[in-house]
Amino acid sequence: MPSSITSSETPRVLLVDDNRAILSRVQNVLASSCNVVGSATDGASAVSAVMALDPDVVVLDISMPGMNGFEVASRLRTAGSQAAVVFLTVHDEEELITAARASGGMGYVVKPRISSDLPTAVREARAGRSFISPLG
Repeated sequence: MPSSITSSETPRVLLVDDNRAILSRVQNVLASSCNVVGSATDGASAVSAVMALDPDVVVLDISMPGMNGFEVASRLRTAGSQAAVVFLTVHDEEELITAARASGGMGYVVKPRISSDLPTAVREARAGRSFISPLG
């Protein structure tokens, strides 16, 4: 996180999901607590958008055609992005949480818990802390 950003500022968030209905729902959930600066529907567009928009947090789907979310997160780190990554997924398996952490993810939210968990996960990731939705 750049030193010029304080945790009291509204986080700038990029949304990435190949399902436009999910993108719309996430934008509605985060509208009151975040500044959604853009969205992408595939991995390559996500990498380009992060480099162009420099968000504080990227809310990133795992399962996308082409480049999956883990690959996107790894590429962002390699490219020098400081954006915190919060994975948003339908998958609630422990091994995927481990993979999310290994690729640099700070948060892991399962889609059924978007409304209850995503705002907290974004806030925690922005502050450099991890957040994982309860599984099961």
